[in-house]
Amino acid sequence: MRYFAELSYQGTRYFGWQIQPGQISVQETLEQSFSTILGVPIAMTGCGRTDTGVHARQYFAHFDCEKALPEAFERRLNKFLPSDIAIHRITPVHPEAHARFDAYQRSYEYHLSFRKMPFEQNTCYWYGHATRPDRDLVQAAAELLIGYEDFFPFCKSEGAAKTMRCELTRATWIFDDATDQWVFHITANRFLRGMVRLIVGTCLNVGLGKTSLDEVRHALDTQTLLKKSQSAPPQGLFLTEVLYPFSL
Repeated sequence: MRYFAELSYQGTRYFGWQIQPGQISVQETLEQSFSTILGVPIAMTGCGRTDTGVHARQYFAHFDCEKALPEAFERRLNKFLPSDIAIHRITPVHPEAHARFDAYQRSYEYHLSFRKMPFEQNTCYWYGHATRPDRDLVQAAAELLIGYEDFFPFCKSEGAAKTMRCELTRATWIFDDATDQWVFHITANRFLRGMVRLIVGTCLNVGLGKTSLDEVRHALDTQTLLKKSQSAPPQGLFLTEVLYPFSL
């Protein structure tokens, strides 16, 4: 039987989702917990990679298990797992359902604050610089992306991805003057490695006048790297939604 597990995690102390030798990962932590409770080796396949320090409000992983799941399995898992990982539900699915390849839409948020917040230091990027980016230019840089389908300038792993094509349906900033926070929202069918953090960094550079809109447009038109490329810190980034063409 194949199952989908819906979960969330704070990625602060993990070296991303994917198992890495000698490092703690979300995938390894889950596999150890599932295997211990079920008494058989369990391999988890996630809906995508998240980098070191990046969080997920909604994440899906699938696993196969021949034996029936024990009573109160989700509650037992949550008691066994560390406090920064939570299982929300486990659903039986079609034997060929795939957490990564069947996902047709993913959404991310990037949280930035101009106020130092001690209790949110691991989940929000404190922008403590003297000069604040121009919000109109920051928004214009985000809106520019919607007209494109290939995103080589915003990919960390040159040559590793088979295609640079992504279908973006949303890229916008929300400015909250009451809390002095900015949140970037982006939605696409897929994302390249490091793509969202590179986009956020570019938006901020445009807002500061370090990069012009014409330079961003030229990089996208020619599919070349920007002269000044900056990746925003990981702690502000959240995977927030993953959608599938079947009910879960």
